[in-house]
Amino acid sequence: MLDGFRHDMPFGAQLCAGGVRFRLYAPQATRVEVFTTTSGRDRSMPLTSVDSGWFEAVDDCARAGTRYAFSLDGAVLRVPDPASRFQPDGVHGPSMVVDPTLFEWTGSWNGLPWTEHVFYELHVGTFTPEGTFAAARTKFDHLVALGITALELMPLAECPGERNWGYDGVLPFAPSHNYGTPEELKAFISDAHAHGLAIYLDVVYNHFGPEGNYLHGYAPTFYTSRHQTPWGAAIDADNAIARAFFSENALYWTHEYRFDGLRLDAVHAIYDGPERHFLRELARTVAERSDRRIFLVLENDRNEAALLEAGFRAQWNDDAHHAMHVIVTGERDGYYRDYAADPVALLGKALTTGFGYQGDFSAYRTAERGTPSEQLRLGSFVTFLQNHDQIGNRPFGDRLGARAPSAALRAVVAVYLLAPSPPLLFMGEEWGASSPFLYFCDFEPELARAVTAGRRSEFGSFAGFADPAARESIPDPSARATFERSKLDWDEVACDTHAAWLAYYRNLLALRRAEVAPRIAGVRGTDTSSKRVGSAGLQARFRLDDGTMLTLDANLGACEESGFAAHPGGYVLFCTHDPTYPNSIAPPWSVRWTLA
Repeated sequence: MLDGFRHDMPFGAQLCAGGVRFRLYAPQATRVEVFTTTSGRDRSMPLTSVDSGWFEAVDDCARAGTRYAFSLDGAVLRVPDPASRFQPDGVHGPSMVVDPTLFEWTGSWNGLPWTEHVFYELHVGTFTPEGTFAAARTKFDHLVALGITALELMPLAECPGERNWGYDGVLPFAPSHNYGTPEELKAFISDAHAHGLAIYLDVVYNHFGPEGNYLHGYAPTFYTSRHQTPWGAAIDADNAIARAFFSENALYWTHEYRFDGLRLDAVHAIYDGPERHFLRELARTVAERSDRRIFLVLENDRNEAALLEAGFRAQWNDDAHHAMHVIVTGERDGYYRDYAADPVALLGKALTTGFGYQGDFSAYRTAERGTPSEQLRLGSFVTFLQNHDQIGNRPFGDRLGARAPSAALRAVVAVYLLAPSPPLLFMGEEWGASSPFLYFCDFEPELARAVTAGRRSEFGSFAGFADPAARESIPDPSARATFERSKLDWDEVACDTHAAWLAYYRNLLALRRAEVAPRIAGVRGTDTSSKRVGSAGLQARFRLDDGTMLTLDANLGACEESGFAAHPGGYVLFCTHDPTYPNSIAPPWSVRWTLA
């Protein structure tokens, strides 16, 4: 049941007429107590076993602000609520009762049409020097002027320590206390809506983090030993309670906090069978129980087109990124080897029909990957040049501007920002930020040492890190300095080179908003074509909703390429060089977009 802007959950702590109802699923326990602190007064209360592993009780002395924790079978250890709405003292401290109806939402927000989405991914802790929800609000005017329409926050679930990317969350209903209170997060979202910005949240439904997760002790049925993720034990998607826990989480964020959509992290690590019953059930639940249209976006290495026809609006298009990355850097290590032979052709395929791999053999995976996607709308594929993974998973967290020629970057930026698929920028990309985005965390000492050693050893297979001394140069994820180095330097924006990049991005996004976005709602892979011209040239054509033809002519290489039309006809929307391509020759790293 949805009541106002409070999501009425079947578990956790919830205010009710008689006080606060506490409800916990603990099938391994025979006795559960809740310990509360209200206005400095401590008390305990047994929970009643109701049915099938559930325990509950109503405490008539508890209220909003009450701290509470559970004890199982008389254990001295008191554990937080897995459905806690707030953890003011972190993952090992008590939970806090929250009254979500106290926040006064202002204004009226009717959502954002999908065709108008331009995403901007940010990490709250490193987006500003302060690293808070309140500080991030001060940058809304910058983002609106840039042309951003949708913010995507990296995961907010409570994590151990003072700093984390967010993917080690263990309490998925509690926004991290490191960034502010629940009310401050709601103020952030309300203010974003007032600025015309949609808000998305990255959520992790494939695993829990390694520290501060107590579910193993009293609800081990949440996990399965049949599968392992790269980050720990896999969630048992066959367990109805586990599935409900995450479905309720999706409803909680989109109703109680008014998020406009969710990005589901690494769903290829959710093992729910070939029919993907858990993911389909989640999408159906969100659609049926939401009070407005919610957009769900996937990260899915499997390239499963069927999910994009089953309630999920879009998927991050790794294929487009990998092809562009190979084009501008020449890198061939790891998964980039799959794009090394003909990155320009694969980019054209990804821009015009969705996935680059649609059942093709992947040498990196030694298996076929993906399914056909040309029948889908191009709006189903979010295209990006940089994101947290593609920067932060590098040894030194270096951004693309640190290793790719400026002319090459300008070319691929013009390609992906004006193509029909919705683009995504990573924070600071728009001004060519010099700060790295490193992998950082803050675990307890023994785990921290293991993570640091593991981080350095994983790069041992790369030529530059075969020597152990070289691996020692990789920044320590647990060092506070690693986190501090990852913060954006906003003073750079006013510097000449950075200001020029910002103007370039603003111009392209203004063109997108005026000329491309109004015409792309129905464009599918069947309305497009692409071909490679010469060794590094690409021509792509898109039949838009109004019948006009959007054409890309690009030379994505360092040498001249011939074979392009000297006079394309129609209106030249954008060109990095002389738009007439004299003698049908495209200069190095040139891009021309035309509408006819």
